[in-house]
Amino acid sequence: MSVLLLIVGVVLFIGLVVVHEFGHFIVARRGGVEVEEFGIFFPPRLFKRKTKAGWTFSINALPLGGFVKLKGEHDTDIEPGSYGAANVWTKTKIMAAGVVMNLIAGLVLLTVLAFVGIPKLIPNQFTVKSDTQLVSRRTLVSYVLPGSPAAHAGLQPEDEITDISLPGYSPVSVMNADKLPGITKSFAGKTVNIYYARGGQDHETRATLLSTKTVAASKKTNNPKGYLGIIPTQLTLQRSTWSAPIVAVGLSAQVTALTFQGLGHAVAGLGSLIAGAVSGNTAARQHGQTEASSQVAGPVGIFVIMKNGSLLGYQFMLFIIAIISLTLAIMNILPIPALDGGRLWITLISRGLRRPLSAAREEAINAAGFVLLIALVIMITIVDVHRFL
Repeated sequence: MSVLLLIVGVVLFIGLVVVHEFGHFIVARRGGVEVEEFGIFFPPRLFKRKTKAGWTFSINALPLGGFVKLKGEHDTDIEPGSYGAANVWTKTKIMAAGVVMNLIAGLVLLTVLAFVGIPKLIPNQFTVKSDTQLVSRRTLVSYVLPGSPAAHAGLQPEDEITDISLPGYSPVSVMNADKLPGITKSFAGKTVNIYYARGGQDHETRATLLSTKTVAASKKTNNPKGYLGIIPTQLTLQRSTWSAPIVAVGLSAQVTALTFQGLGHAVAGLGSLIAGAVSGNTAARQHGQTEASSQVAGPVGIFVIMKNGSLLGYQFMLFIIAIISLTLAIMNILPIPALDGGRLWITLISRGLRRPLSAAREEAINAAGFVLLIALVIMITIVDVHRFL
């Protein structure tokens, strides 16, 4: 089941690229601008085919987004049917269309999730309390301390602990992660049965918990221990009815705020990284690298996140896809050269100054932005490989 969900997640992720580029495609054609190519991902090309309408459809190798190539993409192009010949309002609509499509996709996904059961993953996650019902509550293992009773019992991250009991006694439910420390404390020093689920299958194992004396002594050291030796995490699903669209909008606003907060930390970390590298301050450089890389994920990180989400159920997979869609909308509206926002802001500024950029200068700015973007993706991918693999 998890493999199927992962495949569905990858297909939906590709769908976000298609939806984004389709926004550019349809608005450009309605605005009288000719489309030369509709590409999924970035070249080199793996497949291409010319349609009867005269534009080329292509599938490419680098999974970094997609593109719609328009006729005459420079502001100085004046040939009829070219992007350059279009008025500012038409250009603005074309560049903003991808952002709008990703925003709509994210809102639709979050609305559906709010109605069927949405994961509660954000502190103080937005909801309408009068129309919120608890669907399920699960306790998962997020970390297993090496050498702990949990490690000896074979527990792994992503396992769902359902019950704990003394042999021969009725099991105690562990639906609430906050209650787990109290439950294990009550069984301190004893051998217990642990019931858990992994990959959709139920399992049972035994573990001898640490004694109260051992745990208390460890608190005075740099290596404090728990009775079982895991860090649990609470996964809660809650649903709404009439307020589902309101929840989607409110949650989107929260995600947007958190995204900008994360970008702020990433930029500050990148600044520390550069300053540390220039000054030779190793501590500052390492801190900057950690701060910057912890806020972002590249293709490898996204795949790992979707893989982990596939183990938790379709709600978590759809939630991840919705967040990615909103993030794509946010990133593409920012004034980053080579992305939609960068191109739009360049057009607006040049028109405001009444000095259109030359084709050579426009290409140089976008090329520099693209090279910087590729370099950033490569750096993030390297960090992701060390972080996740």
